[in-house]
Amino acid sequence: MQKPTSKPLISVLPDSAFDILSRVRERRPRVHCLTNTVAQNFTANVLLAAGAVPSMTVAPEEIGEFVARAGALLINLGTLDHERREAAEIATEIATDEQRPWVLDPVFVDCSRSRADFAKSLMTKRPSAVRLNGAEFAAMAQADPSAAALERHALDRLCVVALTGAEDAITDGARTVRIRNGDPLMAKVTAMGCAGTALVAACLAVEADAWLATFAALLAFAVAGECAAARARGPGSLAVEIPDALASLDRATLLSLARVY
Repeated sequence: MQKPTSKPLISVLPDSAFDILSRVRERRPRVHCLTNTVAQNFTANVLLAAGAVPSMTVAPEEIGEFVARAGALLINLGTLDHERREAAEIATEIATDEQRPWVLDPVFVDCSRSRADFAKSLMTKRPSAVRLNGAEFAAMAQADPSAAALERHALDRLCVVALTGAEDAITDGARTVRIRNGDPLMAKVTAMGCAGTALVAACLAVEADAWLATFAALLAFAVAGECAAARARGPGSLAVEIPDALASLDRATLLSLARVY
């Protein structure tokens, strides 16, 4: 008698993604965000809409205590002043010591050599995931963002690499998945990528598989973006609609809209 075949991994990923989002809603993990000053309000609202609880102090004298008590850490280099550099170094040390998952968003490393060097130094502290665009990847890896280069970088750094853009690619070197969701209007709202990375951190707080957690966050955010864009009149109203869409996202909607391969 022939054994029944299991569903291909790709077909069950959206369902797993919603399970992770449900755990964020149930457990309400705190995510400590060291992020871009222009992104703080939007990032906080996205995390709250997803069910997580944001904290955002950058004061070096207290950030260690905040990270130690958080479920996950976000390091975003968008506003990289002296205080944030010091805070990032402290935060990543504590995250490592306390075994807290953390995600790096190396914003604009393609525009500044010192910023790129600092991001590379942070990568030695083993983030669970790094989310970046094509130009940022090229600056970090000294390679074009081909599928092979992404996989090699993930294996070399022992972390998940998430390349976002018109479509998203998420790889840990052994597993790769791509997401074709989202809406072009999302690129016209500041802090959109920053907030998406914060959602990755929230999912890392409740899911030990960093590849699956990163996929879940980026899929949920992209589908919420599509739903929000369908109601928005332009980028201003999209920024308001995104948290609503994320808060109301249900399993049926996620599964029906997900385009992954």
